[in-house]
Amino acid sequence: MRLKHLRTLLSPQDGAAKVTCMAWSQNNAKFAVCTVDRVVLLYDEHGERRDKFSTKPADMKYGRKSYMVKGMAFSPDSTKIAIGQTDNIIYVYKIGEDWGDKKVICNKFIQTSAVTCLQWPSEYIIVFGLAEGKVRLANTKTNKSSTIYGTESYVVSLTTNCSGKGILSGHADGTIVRYFFDDEGSGESQGKLVNHPCPPYALAWATNSIMAAGCDRRIIAYGKEGHVLQTFDYSRDPQEREFTTAVASPGGQSVVLGSYDRLRVFNWSPQRSIWEEAKPKEIANLYTITALAWKRDGSRLCVGTLCGGVEQFDCYLRRSIYKKKFELTYVGPSQVIVKNLSSGTRVVLKSHYGYEVEEVKILGKERYLVAHTSDTLLLGDLNTNRLSEIAWQGSGGNEKYFFENESVCMIFNAGELTLVEYGNNDTLGSVRTEFMNPRLISVRINERCQRGTEDNKKLAYLVDIKTIAIVDLIGGYNIGTVSHESHVDWLELNETGHKLLFKDRKLRLHLYDIESCSKTMILNFCSYVQWVPGSDVLVAQNRNSLCVWYNIEAPERVTMFTIRVTDQISPILPHHTYPVVGISGRSQRKQERQAPVLGWDDWCHIGLARGGGKTEVMVMEGVTTVAYTLDEGLIEFGTAIDDGSYTRAMAFLETLEMTPETEAMWKTLSKLVLEARQLHIAERCFCALGQVAKARFLHETNEIADQVSREYGGEGTDFYQVRARLAMLEKNYKLAEMIFLEQNAVEEAMGMYQELHRWDECIVVAEAKGHPALENLRRSYYQWLMDTQQEERAGELQESQGDGLAAISLYLKAGLPAKAARLVLSREELLANTELVEHITAALIKGELYERAGDLFEKIHNPQQALECYRKGNAFMKAVELARLAFPVEVVKLEEAWGDHLVQQKQLDAAINHYIEARCSIKAIEAALGARQWKKAIYILDLQDRNTGSKYYPLVAQHYASLQEYEIAEELYTKGDRTKDAIDMYTQAGRWEQAHKLAMKCMRPEDVSLLYITQAQEMEKQGKYREAERLYVTVEEPDLAITMYKKHKLYDDMIRLVGKHHPDLLSDTHLHLGKELKAEGRLQEAEYHYLEAQEWKATVNMYQDSGLWEEAYRVARTQGGANAHKHVAYLWAKSLGGEAAVRLLTKLGLLEASVDHAADKCSFEFAFELSRLALKHKTPEIHLKYALYLEDEGKFEEAEAEFIRAGKPKEAVLMFVHNQNWEAAQRVAEAHDPDSVAEVLVGQARRALEEKDFQKAEGLLLRAQRPGLALSYYKEAGLWSDALRICKDYVPGQLEALQEEYEREATKKGARGVEGLVEQARHWEQAGEYSHAVDCYLKVRDSGNSGLMEKCWMKAAELSIKFLPPQRNIEVVLAVGPQLIGIGKHNAAAELYLNLDLVKEAIDAFIEGEEWNKAKRVAKELDPRYEDYVDQCYKEFLKNQGKVDLLVDVDVVAALDLYVEQGQWDKCIETATKQNYKILHKYVALYATHLIREGSSAQALALYVQHGAPANPQNFGIYKRIFTDMVSSPGTNCAEAYHSWADLRDVLFNLCENLVKSSEANSPAHEEFKTMLLIAHYYATRSAAQSVKQLETVAARLSVSLLRHTQLLPVDKAFYEAGIAAKAVGWENMAFIFLNRFLDLTDAIEEGILDGLDHSDFQDTDIPFEVPLPAKHHVPEAEREEVRDWVLTVSMDQRLQQVLPRDERGTYEASLVAASTGIRALPCLITGYPILRNKIEFKRPGKAANKDNWNKFLMAIKTSHSPVCQDVLKFISQWCGGLPSTSFSFQ
Repeated sequence: MRLKHLRTLLSPQDGAAKVTCMAWSQNNAKFAVCTVDRVVLLYDEHGERRDKFSTKPADMKYGRKSYMVKGMAFSPDSTKIAIGQTDNIIYVYKIGEDWGDKKVICNKFIQTSAVTCLQWPSEYIIVFGLAEGKVRLANTKTNKSSTIYGTESYVVSLTTNCSGKGILSGHADGTIVRYFFDDEGSGESQGKLVNHPCPPYALAWATNSIMAAGCDRRIIAYGKEGHVLQTFDYSRDPQEREFTTAVASPGGQSVVLGSYDRLRVFNWSPQRSIWEEAKPKEIANLYTITALAWKRDGSRLCVGTLCGGVEQFDCYLRRSIYKKKFELTYVGPSQVIVKNLSSGTRVVLKSHYGYEVEEVKILGKERYLVAHTSDTLLLGDLNTNRLSEIAWQGSGGNEKYFFENESVCMIFNAGELTLVEYGNNDTLGSVRTEFMNPRLISVRINERCQRGTEDNKKLAYLVDIKTIAIVDLIGGYNIGTVSHESHVDWLELNETGHKLLFKDRKLRLHLYDIESCSKTMILNFCSYVQWVPGSDVLVAQNRNSLCVWYNIEAPERVTMFTIRVTDQISPILPHHTYPVVGISGRSQRKQERQAPVLGWDDWCHIGLARGGGKTEVMVMEGVTTVAYTLDEGLIEFGTAIDDGSYTRAMAFLETLEMTPETEAMWKTLSKLVLEARQLHIAERCFCALGQVAKARFLHETNEIADQVSREYGGEGTDFYQVRARLAMLEKNYKLAEMIFLEQNAVEEAMGMYQELHRWDECIVVAEAKGHPALENLRRSYYQWLMDTQQEERAGELQESQGDGLAAISLYLKAGLPAKAARLVLSREELLANTELVEHITAALIKGELYERAGDLFEKIHNPQQALECYRKGNAFMKAVELARLAFPVEVVKLEEAWGDHLVQQKQLDAAINHYIEARCSIKAIEAALGARQWKKAIYILDLQDRNTGSKYYPLVAQHYASLQEYEIAEELYTKGDRTKDAIDMYTQAGRWEQAHKLAMKCMRPEDVSLLYITQAQEMEKQGKYREAERLYVTVEEPDLAITMYKKHKLYDDMIRLVGKHHPDLLSDTHLHLGKELKAEGRLQEAEYHYLEAQEWKATVNMYQDSGLWEEAYRVARTQGGANAHKHVAYLWAKSLGGEAAVRLLTKLGLLEASVDHAADKCSFEFAFELSRLALKHKTPEIHLKYALYLEDEGKFEEAEAEFIRAGKPKEAVLMFVHNQNWEAAQRVAEAHDPDSVAEVLVGQARRALEEKDFQKAEGLLLRAQRPGLALSYYKEAGLWSDALRICKDYVPGQLEALQEEYEREATKKGARGVEGLVEQARHWEQAGEYSHAVDCYLKVRDSGNSGLMEKCWMKAAELSIKFLPPQRNIEVVLAVGPQLIGIGKHNAAAELYLNLDLVKEAIDAFIEGEEWNKAKRVAKELDPRYEDYVDQCYKEFLKNQGKVDLLVDVDVVAALDLYVEQGQWDKCIETATKQNYKILHKYVALYATHLIREGSSAQALALYVQHGAPANPQNFGIYKRIFTDMVSSPGTNCAEAYHSWADLRDVLFNLCENLVKSSEANSPAHEEFKTMLLIAHYYATRSAAQSVKQLETVAARLSVSLLRHTQLLPVDKAFYEAGIAAKAVGWENMAFIFLNRFLDLTDAIEEGILDGLDHSDFQDTDIPFEVPLPAKHHVPEAEREEVRDWVLTVSMDQRLQQVLPRDERGTYEASLVAASTGIRALPCLITGYPILRNKIEFKRPGKAANKDNWNKFLMAIKTSHSPVCQDVLKFISQWCGGLPSTSFSFQ
C-alpha cells in the first residue's frame, strides 16, 4: 500500500488544537471532521469544505465547552451522523442527502458515564464504549439503548470487522473483548480475547488478524483466537513514540497506525500469511496523530493531528490506465476502483471473499467489467453500478462473454451457458448448449411487471438445432420444449416471457404459447421480425408486405402494409450481425434486437422508432426511408391489458373503428374483465362485439349487483345470484348449480335448467333434493320432447324407463333403425318377435345399413341372407368368418372380392395379403407395386415363373434406380434379363466404371469399346460433351475426347485432358493453341495459352504484329522482366515516330530512358529525333555515344567530328593519343582544347623515354611545361646530376628537397647514420660546397652523443659565418641556437647569438637558462629596450613558480591574476580591496562569473551585496544571470526565502541608482534592470507577506501580478505559483485557469514548441503570449501530477466558469492596461495590482500604492512586528524617496 499526500484539508494551528474524531460516509460522498472546538466540518469527496454545524451539550447550564466529542460515525445510508460526547450523551443528527439540508437532532441517548468511542456498524444499531467500562448498543428505531457487555475498565478503543457483523473493544487494563452480532459461520469465540501489555489505543480488526498497539511502542498482531502471530518492536527506536490510533483498510488487507510525525503501514501477504511492513510515511512537524479515517472505497486516508491539521493521502497498491479511457486503482489486493476518465464516474470492484483480483477488463462497448480471482468471477455494469461475484473455477481464459442483454451477462464455456444477473452474487442459471449465438438465446428478466407476479425470469435456448428449451430461471425447471422439423436460426421471448417467437431456415415464423404449449405458424417467407418494445405487438416483413399483429393472442388477425421492394436491395446485415434498432419513447429498455439474416433477394432495411406518442416502422425502399405509422392506441391497449388497467384499455378501444383486429381486442378484454369481475366493462365489451344476448344478460346481472350493493353495501359481485349468473355465462352450469344449492335455492337451480331446456340436470336436482314435482317434471319433459319432435331423445327416455317396444317404435319413427336393431340384439325377448325383426331388417336394408342387417340375420340364424348383406355392405371380415363356418367354398372368392374392394378404396397395401390368400399372384404383385411395397413385390416375384418376372422386375428395378440403390437395381434388371437397361442406368447416373464392369461381364471388349464410343459420339451430337468425355475415358480413349474438344473449340476442356493424360505435351499444346487462336484472330485467348506456355515474348510479338501496342505493353509489364515493358514502349514509340512517339513516351514516363535505349541500341537517328523534339539537353550525350560507336568502328575522322559536336574535344584527343596519331591529336588539341596540348606532348615524351631518348623527352616535357615530370624521370633513371640541373634551372624551390633526397640516397648507399652525414658534410666542405656542408652538419642528430652534436652544430655556424652571406649566417645561427638550448648549452647559444648581434635571442637564451642577472646585464649594456622585457619574463617566471608573495612586490595585478588562476579567491578579493575601486570590481566580476559557472549564484549575489553593483556594461550579463538563476531556483516561494529576494532587490536597486549617474542612464539596459528591480521587489514583498497570516491575499496578488513579467521569468513556474496561491485563498476560477495554463506549458516544454497554446483565456490582459520556452521543467513531477489531478477533478465537476475576474473597467482585475481604452494604470507597490482609486503617491514619480492595501500592510506590521515586513517598508522608503505622511517607526 502506497500513501501519497494529496492535500491539506484543514491547516494546523500554532498550538494544541486536537482533531478528536473523523468519519467517512458509507457512500464515499461525505467526510466529517470534529475539531477541538466541537464543530463538525463536512467535506465532499474531493476535499472541498461544503458545510459545518456545531454540536450541543447535554445541558446548556454547564456551558458550551463543558464536553469533548470522543466518537463520530455516519449511518449506513449516509444521511445521519452519531456524535458521542463526554457529557454522557449521544446525539444523532439528521444531515440529509444534500449539502444545504437543515441539521436536525433525530435521536438522543443519555448514558451514565462519558462516551469514549463509537461505531455505527449496521442500520438502526450504534455501538459505543463508556468510561465505566461498558460497551452498549443504541437502537435508533426504538430510541432505546442496552448493554452488550460490561467490564471494569475504561473503553479506550472500539472497532468493527470488515462486514460490520462483529465488534472489538480495547480497555485501559489491556483487555481486548470480541462480540459478534453474526459470526457468519466462522465459529470464532466471543468474550475476552487477549490481554495486551498496555492500553490498546491503536486497535484495528483486519481480515486475517487483529493488530493492537499503544504506549509501549510495540505493535502486536493477534490471530483469530488471540495467539500472537507477529510482533513489531520499536521500543528501542529513539525516533518512535507511542502509537495513538489505528485503522484497517475497508478490504482488511492493510493497516495504518499513527504515532508522532509518522504513519506506519502494514500489508497482509496472502502467500506468506504474515504482515509485511511497508516504508513508513514520515512527515516533519505533523506532531502526534490523533485520528485516522479510511474512505469506504479504500482510495483515501485522512489523518488528523494534535495541532488541528487534517491531511489527505491517496492510497493505492498500483495504478494503470486501460485503453486511455479508464483508470484502474488497486487500493487492495481484493479491491479495485475503476474510474472513467471522461465522465469521472467511479465504480468500486471488490471481492467479498477477500480473493486477490488478478486482471480487470472492460468489455461490451466499454460498459461492462469482467475480473478474475483465483476462485471467483466478478462482473459489473458501469452504467448502473450493479456488481456480482460468483464462484468460478478458472478455465484457462476460454470463456466467451456476451453483453447483449442489459440485465444479465451470458458466459459460454466448454459447451455450458451460465447466466449471471448484475447485482446478484449467485448464478441465475446454467444450461448445456452448443449454440452460443445471441440470436439463438433469449433471456427476459422482469422486463414488464405482471399482475400477481413479482419475479419473472425466463430463458429460451437451443438444445439442438431443431429443439428449443424454455426454462424458468427462478424455479430452475423446464417449462416448455419445442421440437421443430427444420433448423431454427432465430428465437426471442416476449417481454413477459409468455410467448416465444422463432424462425427456421425455411423462413417460416412460428409463435409458441408457453402456457398452452401450442405452436402456430404465423408467417411464411419472413425476412424481418421484432417485438415492439414495451408491448406484445409484433412487426414482421414478408416479401413486399409489412405485417403487424396488434393482438398476439389472435395470430390470425394481422394488419398488412404493402412496401416497395427493389431487386438491388441486399440483405440487411452479414450473417453474424444484428441490426441496431433505435427505439425511443415510453419504453427504452431494449435498444438492440437480434434480427434474422436471410438469403432472400426481396429485402428491405427495417427498423423501429418509438417516441413522441407514436411508433413508426422505418423501411428503406431503395435509397429512401419511408415511415409506416403503427396504431399507437392498439399498442397501448396491449400495454394497458398487461398493466391490468382495463378502464384505460376500454377507453382506447372506444376510439377505434371496428376492424378484425379491434374485434379480437374487444374479445380479449371481455375475457379478462370477466375474470376480474369488472362487469360493467364486460357489458360494454359484449355490446361492442354485437353479442346482444350476453350484453343483456350482463346488464341484468349488473342491475342485481348494483341493487345488492345499494341495499347491503360492499361488492355486489359477491352476491350468490351474481356469481351463479357469471358461472352460467361461462357455461359452467354445475358451478352455478352448486352456488344455488349452497344457498338452498333449489327452485332457482331447477329454473335455470328448465330455462336452458336441460331437463336431465333439472330432474337430477329434483331427485337429489326429493322435490315433490319430480313426476310432473318427467311427464313435462316427455311431452316437450314429443312436441319438439325429438323422437330419438324420447326413445332413449323410454328405453331408460324399460319400455323397449315403445323405444323401438320411436327409433323407427325417427328413422334410426340401427338404434332399434341395437336394442333388439340386446334383448332376447324382442328377438322372438319375428314381425318386429323383419320390420327392422327391412328398414335397415332400405337405409343400406347392410352390416347391421347382416348381424340381425345372423342372430336369427339366417346365414344366406346374412352373407349377402355382409357382401353388399362390404363387411368382408364378418362375411369371411361366416363363410368359413357355413360356406367354405366361398372363402377364396370373398378374399379376392375383399382385395378388389380395398384396391378401389386405394388401400393397396391391405389388399396384397387378401390377393395372396385368394392365390391371385398377378393382382398381388400389381397391388404391391401400386402400394410401393417393393420388398413385398420382390418376395412375390421370386416365387413366380421367368416370364412373369421379366415383366415386373424392371419396374421394381426402376424404383431402386431412382433411389440410387444401383446394386439392387442391377440385380433386378439382371433377373429380368434387362442387362442393357442396367448399363444404361449406370451410364445415365454417371457411374461409368460400374457400367463398364457390367458390360465387360456380358460383352466382348471390342464390343464394349464400340458401344461406348458409339454412345459417346451420340452424346457428342447432343452436345453432352462431359458425358461423352466420361465414356471415352472409361474405354481408355482420352485422345478421342481431346480431339472432340478441339473439334468443337472447347480448348479449356482440351487443355484439362491433356494436362491429366499427357502432361508432357501440355506446354506444346498451349503453344499450338496460341498459334491457332492467333491465326483465327482470337488474340486474347491466344494470349492466355501463350502465357500458360510461358511464352510471353510470343504474346508480345503477336500483339506487336497486330499493331495492338497497348496490349503488348501490358503483357510485357506484367509478365516480362524489369525492363521488358520499357523495350516494348520503345518499339511502340519507334513505330509511331515524331511527336506521337514523344507524347507516348512522356505519358509512360519513359522518354529519357527510351532516348538512352535508342542510343545504346545504336539507333542514333531515332535518338536524335526524340532529343530534338523533347530533350534537347540530351543531344550532346547522344553525339558522345555516337562518337564512341564510330571510334569502336574505326571511323576516327567521323568520331572526331561527333566528339567535337558533343563538346568533348578532349575525348577526340585521347582517341588519337591512344592510337599514337600524335599529329592529329596535337591538331585537335590546339584547335579545340588547348589544355590538352600538354598531355599530347607528355604522351610523346613517354614514348621517347621508352625508347631511351632522354634528350627528346626532356625537350618535349619542357615544351609541355612539365619540368617536374622530367625531374621524376631522371631520378628514376638515377641521373641525379641531370635531375639537380633541371631542378636548379626550372624548379629551384624543390632543389633543397632534392638535395636532401639525394643525400638520403647517398647515405643509404655510402656511410651509415650520423657518421655518414658527418662524412658527407666534410666531403662538401672539402669540395667548397659550404652551403651543402652546413646543411649536412645541421642534420646531425644523435641523442646519445650531445658533444658530437654540439661540435657539428658549432662547425655549421662557424662555416656559415666565414663563408656564407650574412643572411644565410643569421638563418644558420637561428637554427643552431635553439638546438643548443635544447641540449642545455644556454651560454654557448647566447654567445653565438651575440656574435651576430642578436641581443634579443641572447637574452632569451639566458632567461631560459634562468641566468636572470646575465640577461639583465646584456639588456642593460647592449640594448636597454629589453630591460622591461626581462622584468616581464621574471614576473611570469615567479607566476609560474607560484611565488606570489614575491610577485606582489613586483606586479600587483599579476599577483591577483595568479591568485585567480590558483583559485585563491578570498586572498584575491582581500588583496584587490586594498587597491582601487576599478581593480576591485574587475576581480569581483571574475569571482562572480566563476561562482555562477559553479552554480552558486547566491554567493555571487552576496558578493555584490558586500561590494556594491557598479554600472559597468560588461557586468550586465552577470547581473542578468544572477537574476535569472534566482527566479528559476526552486524553494523560493516561501517566507524563508525573503532574505535572498531582499539581497537581489537591494543589489538591483544599487545598480539602478548607479546607472542613473552613468552614461547608461535611460538606456534599454537601464529599463530592463528597473523591471528586474520591480520583480525582485514583488518577490521579496511576497515572501514577507507569506510570513504573516493576514497578508495571505497580498502574497497571492503578488504571485498573480508577476505573470505580466513572464518574458523575464520561467513561465511554467510563474503560472504554477500563481495558480497555487489563488487556490490557497479560494480564488478557484483563477486557480483553474492558471493551473490549466501551467499544464499546457508543461506539455509544450516536453514537445519543445509553444505554437499549440490556446491564448483565449488571456485575451485583453497584459499577460504576454510571446515568452521564452523553458528548456526544462521548473516544477517537480509530483507537483505536476497533483495539479493535473486537481484540474481534471474540477473540470469534471463543471462548477467553475473558465473566466478571469473583471473589475469596473470590464478588464481582467490584475491587468494594468484597460481593454477598452488602452489606458495604463500604475501598479500598486504592495500587490502589483492596478490602482484604480484610493491612490497613495510617493515622492518619486511613478511610485504609488492602493490605500487599502497600504493600510492593511501597515496594520499587519503593527500587529505582527514582522522584521521582514519592516524591512520591506524600509526599502520602499529608500526606493520611493520617503514614505507618505502616515508615520511609522522601524523600531
